[in-house]
Amino acid sequence: MNSPAEGASPPRPAAGLDGRGLSAAAAAFFIWGLMPLYIKALSDVPVWQFTAHRLVWGCLFAIGVLAISGALDGVRAALAAPRTRWRLVASAMLVTLNWTLYIWAIGAGRVVETSLGYFINPLLNVLIGVLFLSERLNHVQWFAVTIAAAGVLYLTWTAGQPPWIALALALSFGLYGLVRKLVAVEALPGFAAETLLIMPIGVAFLLWCEVAGSGAFGHGGVGRDVALMFGGPLTAIPLVLFAFGARRIPYSTIGLLQYIGPTIQLALGVLVFHEPFHGPRATGFGIIWLALAIYALDGLWRSRKLRINAASW
Repeated sequence: MNSPAEGASPPRPAAGLDGRGLSAAAAAFFIWGLMPLYIKALSDVPVWQFTAHRLVWGCLFAIGVLAISGALDGVRAALAAPRTRWRLVASAMLVTLNWTLYIWAIGAGRVVETSLGYFINPLLNVLIGVLFLSERLNHVQWFAVTIAAAGVLYLTWTAGQPPWIALALALSFGLYGLVRKLVAVEALPGFAAETLLIMPIGVAFLLWCEVAGSGAFGHGGVGRDVALMFGGPLTAIPLVLFAFGARRIPYSTIGLLQYIGPTIQLALGVLVFHEPFHGPRATGFGIIWLALAIYALDGLWRSRKLRINAASW
């Protein structure tokens, strides 16, 4: 998705919810949920050009914000360390793949399937933690993951093929989150550094499109040019809001808020873009939602238990 849920510092423990943090995090997921409307409005822009513009303008916006706030040292430090630099190259490639597939899927009328990808993503992150970070699952979490897998298998069986768009979106974003988790860089400096590393490729591609006569920028009116440039802040601002909120509210709350995005996407796909959502597809989604409910309730219960235990000390 577009929602980098990694790269931010862990939230501070709190007895209650910070109102500003809650509002910021909710706003981030709300913006990500509405992203299909922005992409549909620019459906005449070729997919790879759309991705390149998002990369270039997003990088320039992030660098500008960091320069104004005097926080460019974080970018310099990230790029100075070879190991960090190569990991940021990997994260940049993964998020670029995620963006490109997402943009293509929205333009192809697959909004409902993209929402499925981001419903699956939290549970896929759990498995990534087990496989790559030696994390352990409790019995309830394993039960939730098993139910979600059953939902995906049901969708595969009824449709005759796997929901590959959803799975590819979830996997690419999950691996992006894993790489960013392994890089000790704050959210916005990390985004600026990773996009800066591959921005020359994006700039070169856009210039080549202009020379070849297929460039979208400057040839579709001022409105479209402004909309393409707006992709920069539209990419970076939710990231900043998320980072702000994640430091101020419990992560269990973040875990629930993250479903705002795919829920809005699903509503847009069904109610605005009139994509089919009935029969086996609705049943498959229902199975996965059951898994998510079990997983979320378990997280809330454990978070509440930890707060009670901490208070007793």
